[in-house]
Amino acid sequence: MPAMVSRGSGRRRTISEINMVPFIDVMLVLLIIFMVTAPLIAPSMIDLPSIGRAAKTPDQVIQVTIRKDESIELKTGDKSAPTSFDAVADAVVSAQAGHAPGTSAVVIAADKSVKYENVVKVMDALQKKGVQRIGLSVQVAK
Repeated sequence: MPAMVSRGSGRRRTISEINMVPFIDVMLVLLIIFMVTAPLIAPSMIDLPSIGRAAKTPDQVIQVTIRKDESIELKTGDKSAPTSFDAVADAVVSAQAGHAPGTSAVVIAADKSVKYENVVKVMDALQKKGVQRIGLSVQVAK
């Protein structure tokens, strides 16, 4: 109920102001609660893979290179052959044919101007064909 103010003239009018004191009290209590509980919350830890943790080095490394013009080259040992997005998974599977499953690794190297979507498409196609060891080639900035 609004407060009534009367002055000497006998006219009464209501005060239409918001009382901010309860609002400030609630905000200060919430601030204290957050300040007390923040140090108690344990940060979550993410276990990221690290480089060079493989138990055994691969017998064969197949490198899939995606160039600026989005052409794909498949390099096995010292032989390299151009291929397309649709045929890259079949070409990798046929290159792995002479080796036991899981003993050859596939490394995808892409130019920095290539869309990430294309790299993911290649990885997805390889995983659908059952390729087990897929990695990304990383170039360290100089």
